[in-house]
Amino acid sequence: LMMQGKVALEEHVVLPTLSAPGAVGSAAGAFEADYFADVRRRLTDASLRLDDMDRFGIETMVLSLSQPGVQGMAEPAQAVESARRLNDDLAEIVARHPRRFEGFAALPMQDPAAAGDELARAVTQLGFKGALVNGFSNLGNAETVQYLDEPAAWEFWERAAALEVPVYLHPRDPLITQRRIYEGYPALVGSAWGFGVETATHALRLIMSGLFDRFPGLTIVLGHLGEGLPFLLPRVEHRLRHVPQDLRGRQARPMMSYLRENFFITTSGAFRTAALLDTLLEVGADRVLFSVDYPYENMREQSEWFDGLPISDADRAKIGATNARRLLSLD
Repeated sequence: LMMQGKVALEEHVVLPTLSAPGAVGSAAGAFEADYFADVRRRLTDASLRLDDMDRFGIETMVLSLSQPGVQGMAEPAQAVESARRLNDDLAEIVARHPRRFEGFAALPMQDPAAAGDELARAVTQLGFKGALVNGFSNLGNAETVQYLDEPAAWEFWERAAALEVPVYLHPRDPLITQRRIYEGYPALVGSAWGFGVETATHALRLIMSGLFDRFPGLTIVLGHLGEGLPFLLPRVEHRLRHVPQDLRGRQARPMMSYLRENFFITTSGAFRTAALLDTLLEVGADRVLFSVDYPYENMREQSEWFDGLPISDADRAKIGATNARRLLSLD
């Protein structure tokens, strides 16, 4: 039986304002031409998206900019101006289908004060439900970057915590200078592997920086079943027991407690029943959210898997819709 009324949170668009070749990262060169041509078409075509949503029981999609988006812009002033324009563009698409689409803001994290202002504008004026940030942000050039746990970003996090909206931490390709291990295996750089490694590590930095001790109400969303953290983080926590305090981070509590209390985990692009069951055992059904990762993944594959999972109807309802409705204040 198909579950109706599903909500999906990691669902991407490309907007005319940002149609440069770099708008979808390095992905174009890494995939078969016909697969990627279809992806490109679906990134910009709302009618194809709505048809599939109707077909597979997805009532609401939260739309966001495909990676690296604003994070890949080296000049802070350009990032600030582009984010504003892109969010206005996205708000127009959402407004055309107000019962079906919601928005996550693009943010110019290159200028954390401006990013806080833009998040506030997007939430209070455009009606967006939070933000999606594509990993680290470039600063001035391709190799100088800022991570979200670094001191400059905390001014932004204070604003996000006060607004009480989630931030989706989405992957992007690793820095060019940090790809030696992928040499000869270029398909591993992006979504197949590098994405998860980068994003899981970034999430560890957020935890270990003490960010969630300072702002305990802050909520981060991770896709792809938590980028492996439900399985991997217990070992990190276990090994840190034997590390001197000055090396093991400023977090005040065990690492897993943050995963359970400050993160939500989506099923985007990850349809492995055993991995989902492990995630449920580690964080509980209240912290897991259905998502597709459209159009890089397809709604049929993700929905048929989810609708047929060997879980209770109560958990399916939570993961499929009610957790997201509560988190995003959709009702």
